[in-house]
Amino acid sequence: MQSRRERLRAGTTGVAAAAALALLLPFGGSERGAGQGHVQGQGYGNDRARNVIFIQGDGLGLSHRELIRLATVGKDGQLAMDSLEHAGWTTTDSADPEEAVTDSAAGATAFASGVRTYNGAVGVDVDGNPVPTLLEAARGAGKATGLVTTAQVTDATPAAFGAHVPDRGDQSEIARQLLESSRPDVVLGGGEDWWFPAGDPGAWEDNPAKDPTEQSKGTKGNLVERAQDLGYTYVSDADGLADARGRKLLGLFANEEMFEQRNEGEGDLYEPEMPLVDMTAKALDVLSRDRDGFFLLVEEEAVDEFAHRSNATRTIQAGQALDETVALALDFATKNRGTLVLVVGDHATGGLAIENVDPEDESGDGATTEDGPFDLAGSDLQFTVDWTTGGHTGEATPITAQGPGAERLAGAQRNTDVHDAVLRAMQGRGRG
Repeated sequence: MQSRRERLRAGTTGVAAAAALALLLPFGGSERGAGQGHVQGQGYGNDRARNVIFIQGDGLGLSHRELIRLATVGKDGQLAMDSLEHAGWTTTDSADPEEAVTDSAAGATAFASGVRTYNGAVGVDVDGNPVPTLLEAARGAGKATGLVTTAQVTDATPAAFGAHVPDRGDQSEIARQLLESSRPDVVLGGGEDWWFPAGDPGAWEDNPAKDPTEQSKGTKGNLVERAQDLGYTYVSDADGLADARGRKLLGLFANEEMFEQRNEGEGDLYEPEMPLVDMTAKALDVLSRDRDGFFLLVEEEAVDEFAHRSNATRTIQAGQALDETVALALDFATKNRGTLVLVVGDHATGGLAIENVDPEDESGDGATTEDGPFDLAGSDLQFTVDWTTGGHTGEATPITAQGPGAERLAGAQRNTDVHDAVLRAMQGRGRG
């Protein structure tokens, strides 16, 4: 019998390929439809991205990528996320009038809409006006769309691609907008508490032992029932996800985030009910049935959350899960012509520094406590991780990409330029 993981991934290798893709016009175009029996890439221009897999490591700075590399493959190894053909870096500053360093909401809005906004804003500009997103543009062009994350599916990053609210904390309203406005075909992640009203625990019990503070607190009624009324299949565990059929899928696999973001040794845990790679495999299986292609956002949230906690052990774990997912996306792109894959961080977190082991070196305390030592993979050496803050930092973050339009993502750029490059890639030659 196939394992759950094998069943989930099987669909990514036998996907029906695309017919010719009509010229993409943001917020317009034909209705989506499932393609059957088309020859892969037939009639498809080399400069247009039929599919986009937008992968974000929340809080993923260059030092975080290097930490993951050293701990995973060592000095002579290469991560999947570093193997893409084009590389550059993106500035991360928001347009917040009071803070110099961005938060995830403003950072994701810049990626999703090409607009710099204030911290805490989701899909709106500095005046609170809604701004159109890449996901909405893709849907308007007839593409399938999806959101996959280890955070709440209504958290800042997925919300910025599929909702428009002035305050990222309004997560039940974000859920409602996902269902009734942007309508992604696939939504997979955590955060079931925001989909059920108080007193209705849903599939995930209120006040679980691992975090007694978690409980249903939705403000828009039973949104899971609303999703089912709108044609979504709802799942809450691995078996349900593996068995799910149909073209519209909602999966919520935790009360809140799909991990426990605490200090090391204080109840910290990175063991998602559904690994990011398996959620992504299922999303690719569902979305790739669409004859017009798809747009998929994939986010690993735990890099940021554990860096907030100066927890290098779990940061490495989350980074390894992210890189496994990137490898899956690249494998899909190899088999499916016209797929743009990019990997980027919205900001860096923690002021992470990789250092030699040195007992004489001051290690700090609290948020700046030195972490480790950690083994340098493939060697007898070790290193430590030092932290300068428990918050976000303002440096540029690395971006790597390959596929149609990826060359526009090379070199120095603003975070809003990422949006512009992806939109142009979906539009193809002569557009934008």
